[in-house]
This record gives sequence, structure tokens and C-alpha cells, in this order.
Amino acid sequence: MSRIGRNPIKVPASVKVSYADGIVTVSGPLGTLTQAIENNKINVNIEGDVVTVSRVSEAKEVRAAHGLYRALIQNMVIGVEKGYSKNLVISGVGWKAVAQGNKVVLSLGFSHTIDVVPTDDIKVEVVSPTELCIKGIDKVKVGQFAADIKSLRKPEPYHGYGIRYKDETILRKEGKTAGK
Repeated sequence: MSRIGRNPIKVPASVKVSYADGIVTVSGPLGTLTQAIENNKINVNIEGDVVTVSRVSEAKEVRAAHGLYRALIQNMVIGVEKGYSKNLVISGVGWKAVAQGNKVVLSLGFSHTIDVVPTDDIKVEVVSPTELCIKGIDKVKVGQFAADIKSLRKPEPYHGYGIRYKDETILRKEGKTAGK
């Protein structure tokens, strides 16, 4: 049994949380996020600098939603205060990333370049020609955008060429051995 939903959420002084008409709004120094909550399953109580999430019944769907909504609210509080980031590494001979205005141009060994345009709430920094940093306040959007870029050229197991997360390790396979 998961007990994540029962943990209270500590709200920092720089963050403001409000709940009205089934919508939780979290505002902080980096921006504002909203999340719709199903009223018939979950209750959200805000008392001072502590947010608690409770369930209406013990049905299986309600218990699952309890931990989910608590985690979503916690991620929103962290996002508007500190933000989220994902680092990607490009590995390959001649493969690189170049920032051009608000878009990033990727050379990934194809006969053409790939233009990646982030949305307004996502920021992409080219740290070096082979490293990207994706930043934003919404954990889901940052992770999905990083996964979309990674899917352009998945890492292959023989040479390790491709786009991978900075902290990810690629299981390498041994290549073919020569005959006699």
C-alpha cells in the first residue's frame, strides 16, 4: 500500500497555493501552474503553509488518484520554486547542436538537419555542441520534450552513438570478432 498521498506538502514562503472549483493553482517566483482535481475523488485542504490531500472513499480508483494528485501538487510546488531540468548528451562523429534564435538545429548524421522549436514554457540551452539542457517549471513537459529530442536518434549499443540523458549509461555490446 502506498502512503505517498498521506504525506503533507510543505509550501515554501515564496510559493502560494490556492484551491477553488476543483482547480489547484500554484504560484511562485518562476511562474504559475494549474491542475484540475476530480472533486468526487479527492479533497484538498490548505492550512497555512501545509497542503494535505485526502480521499473520499476507499475505492481502488480513488486510492490510486490520491497518491497521483499529491505527487502532482508536490511537483508543481517544486517547479514554481526551483524549476526542473534535463541534460542530454549527443554522441556521434560530427553530430552537434547549434542554437539559432529560439530554435535548436541538430545535425545527427542524417542528410538533413533537424530543427527543434521549444514551446513558450520550455527553454533549451546549448551548453556545448554536444550537450543540451532543457529547463522549465512543469516536470511533465520538461521530461516529454527531452524524450521527444532523444527519440530523434536513440543510442545504439555498438558504438554508443545517439542522444542520451547525461546520467544514463548505455549497455554496450561486443562487436563481431574477426575470423582466423
